[in-house]
Amino acid sequence: MAAKFKVGDHVSWNSEAGHVSGKIVKVHKKDFDWKGYTHHASADDPQYEINSDKTDHVAVHKGSALKKVR
Repeated sequence: MAAKFKVGDHVSWNSEAGHVSGKIVKVHKKDFDWKGYTHHASADDPQYEINSDKTDHVAVHKGSALKKVR
């Protein structure tokens, strides 16, 4: 099972552009629409909305794709 994160946690993930980091701003625990797609989430397998540290980009990822940054 993937690690659980909370709003305010600083995390990193691997993207096409390399490693990216940001702060979690929302935890989705049920299915939601995002940029024209339905993302599947549940209390047991949430998805996280993250604001990038370096740009104004907002990403959505499952916990399995994230690592906590100290």
